[in-house]
Amino acid sequence: MPSQFFGLNIAYTGLLANNAALNTTSNNIANVQTEGYSRQQVNQQAASALQIFQTYGCAGAGVETLSIERIRDEFYDGRFWDNNAKVGEYSQKQYYMTQIETYFDDNGKNAGFKTIFDQLMTTGLQELMKTPDDATAKSQFVGYAGALAEYFNGLAGNMEKLQKDVNQEIKLKVDEINSLAGEIATLNKQINTIELTGVNANELRDRRALLIDQLSEIVDVDVKEIPITDTNNPERETGANRFIIKIAGGQILVDDSDYNGLECVARENYEKVNQTDIEGLYDIYWSNGQKFNLYNAAMGGALKGLVEMRDGNNGENFTGLVTGTGVTGDGSRDTVTIQVSRDYLQDLNKCNLSDNGGVINLGNQEFYYDSWSFQISYDADGKEVYSYTFTLSDREKNPVRLTNDRVGKTASIGSAIAYQGVPYYMKQMNEWVRTFSQKFNDILTSGYDSAGEQGIKMFTGDHATTDEQFDFPEEYRYDTFTYEDFQRNGAFTVDVSNDSYYRLKASNFSVLAAMELDPSRLANRKDRGDGVEQNDLLEELKDLATNKNRMSFRGSSASEFLQCVLSDVALNAQRANTFYQNFKDISGTIDTQRASISGVDEDEEAVNLVKYQNGYNLASKMIQTLTEIYDRLILQTGV
Repeated sequence: MPSQFFGLNIAYTGLLANNAALNTTSNNIANVQTEGYSRQQVNQQAASALQIFQTYGCAGAGVETLSIERIRDEFYDGRFWDNNAKVGEYSQKQYYMTQIETYFDDNGKNAGFKTIFDQLMTTGLQELMKTPDDATAKSQFVGYAGALAEYFNGLAGNMEKLQKDVNQEIKLKVDEINSLAGEIATLNKQINTIELTGVNANELRDRRALLIDQLSEIVDVDVKEIPITDTNNPERETGANRFIIKIAGGQILVDDSDYNGLECVARENYEKVNQTDIEGLYDIYWSNGQKFNLYNAAMGGALKGLVEMRDGNNGENFTGLVTGTGVTGDGSRDTVTIQVSRDYLQDLNKCNLSDNGGVINLGNQEFYYDSWSFQISYDADGKEVYSYTFTLSDREKNPVRLTNDRVGKTASIGSAIAYQGVPYYMKQMNEWVRTFSQKFNDILTSGYDSAGEQGIKMFTGDHATTDEQFDFPEEYRYDTFTYEDFQRNGAFTVDVSNDSYYRLKASNFSVLAAMELDPSRLANRKDRGDGVEQNDLLEELKDLATNKNRMSFRGSSASEFLQCVLSDVALNAQRANTFYQNFKDISGTIDTQRASISGVDEDEEAVNLVKYQNGYNLASKMIQTLTEIYDRLILQTGV
């Protein structure tokens, strides 16, 4: 038989349960504006009934408060994190593509390519063709040529600065990843410490989820939480959990209370991937020294957007097949010959290989190289064969010797990144500058100036370390090499250090100093015997601007450079804007769905407040009633 005071105890459990519910409601209301806070609720159940051996069976024992838990749907969290990575990626692309679009734009307010090119090839030429022997007209024409060179110098400088900014932001994002990972690891330890006692660490879990929200915008995340069981009794869960966060396609960042830090290491000047890359681009390593795979196709977030902006080459990295190995003349260093088949590797005007050495992958084994040379030969069927021979670095950089088993394996430099980032646009500028300069110079050097002297080149490139300029002699012209030349002299070879048009870049594009000092050296006639007023050579220059047979750039004429490049820029900018807005809208929708489950609803909490208040009042009333009963029973009946 239960105690006479059993009813009082039942009312007391109701008082406690409603008090806990009121406190939880109060906490929800207090955090209605707290970012990342999840609504909490009290879980209650009827207490185990007592068997009293009476005809009416068991007597209820009141209510038990089991736990206070957060209301959270992990499915929506996962969807939000996946989508948030896309928001971060396209946010970065949108921002930087807008800058690139501004650099290339020619809207009439700033002197863009079309304005400057038309000044040279239309305005300047028209005036010069009227009076080919006029010193003023020639001087003005040379000045317009200098303006074109300055335009590309400035554009290349802007792109280099952009690459530097992106590179620095990559470091900031890596630092942010480390900070978030460290805080999440600390929270994991605190959560397990609390939950081992059987209490839910609701606020700490909310804080951790909020940090993952921030992390997911920087890099893609894959989150797993695995219950930790008792090793002596696998059926018993301890209450603790192993919390793992993987990033960038499965690389472990956080494992419970431990995390793997990331470190940015600047490349040395002999580790450049592209000729146009600035010095000091960052590679990322784990704290244990292993390289972090920046080019993982599964990587997402702002880090992916930044990496593709900094290193995007439209999938046009160096790749080929190893056909031979050897050693240098003194035997101190190894060499490797690689045959290439892709069009952009068979034309040095399109080449963007580093001119300061780099790292080459030969059959999944990396080697440092110091220099390279480009060769053209012919096979037995008279078909052109293009190849590159790399001179590998010394034993200090390459402790492992190159062996013949590399023959037949794939060789590559850098990664094929299917996005048009800074290296792609720099490469496009270089290709146009090299091709245009080559064709322009060919026309001038084929004629004569007013004094009857052989024409000299107009465009050249400045040396990086001296005041000298490149000569671009005919012996390094591979575009005129024929099968007959091969039969007479063997394979054509040009070294990276030779004064070929490969050495010309948008950043060092300039007018020949001799032409600037004496514009009268500008050729204007084809035959020396023609009069000084002859301008037939200038007609060829004029034709160069629009005739695709004289100069072709991506299937277009020289004057259509801006349309070609701006079409790429505009398309990428539009895609970035569209995708960013789409994923941003999806993110807002998912967050709204998530908030509908875990967010605090003020109206709902107001109803709960009244409900639990009434419950508390009724439990209090029950205690008051039972108090009066016990008073009558004990004090007034003499029991």
